[in-house]
Amino acid sequence: MKPLISATELLALLETKNLIIIDASNGKEAFNNYLETHLQGALFVDLNTQLAAIKEDVAEGGRHPLPTLEQFSKVVGALGITPESHVVVYDDKNGANAAARFWWMLVSLGHEKIQVLNGGKQAAEKIGFHMEKGNKKATPVSDYPFSNWQLPQVTLTDVEKATTNPDAIIIDVRETARYKGHVEPLDLIAGHIPNAVNVPFSTNLDENGLFLSPSLLKEKYETVFQNIPAENQIVHCGSGVTACHTLLAIASAGLEIPKLYIGSWSEWSRNGKGIVTEE
Repeated sequence: MKPLISATELLALLETKNLIIIDASNGKEAFNNYLETHLQGALFVDLNTQLAAIKEDVAEGGRHPLPTLEQFSKVVGALGITPESHVVVYDDKNGANAAARFWWMLVSLGHEKIQVLNGGKQAAEKIGFHMEKGNKKATPVSDYPFSNWQLPQVTLTDVEKATTNPDAIIIDVRETARYKGHVEPLDLIAGHIPNAVNVPFSTNLDENGLFLSPSLLKEKYETVFQNIPAENQIVHCGSGVTACHTLLAIASAGLEIPKLYIGSWSEWSRNGKGIVTEE
């Protein structure tokens, strides 16, 4: 199953028995916005409480560390998702935020039928997708079966080793001003990890907020990676959320999914590690 689905394709699936639509929009007003309007049948998922296990000390795992597999399997079961479910997730930022994080987590749990709505809520509204108000309640099922996280991750120590490895690549998907250290709206220190290269996640999208075609994405990331194998490719962002957008783009291109550094800049910048800034 391809990782992206168009609004038109989703509309045609609305009466499908096993379809579960998830609104993973994030931000202070995300739930209130969901109550005001969401795609027909969509359930709300909260990044901070369901897709992360936030700790008091951000230096330990960053701003959005992963929950345990046990915790996430309970979340998935509470949403009524079984291994047979066809899950489509969207957000209100063209799929460029927590929708991709939910996709990565569900794929990593071992779920096969999971897609992100290309263009997000905006794309659905544009084609006249039926919207609803209020809080739709899920029909819970048993905890989702799991063994381990099945997509590759790296730790702070792994990333530190990669900074001096000429055969590794570290991709920072944040906007260029944050990468260069000109601004830092969310973390304590501005800059980037030594030897990291900047490929902003926004460059995965076209002028309409849709992902570039698989062929364009493949060409783009083959150029970025050169001949570096997937096991030496690391992708990060500020807190392990928008990095998943780039992993989704790479999966859409038909390429092997690189390693995710969940702690990302929010962890790295709080641990006394090397920091680079640019003019």
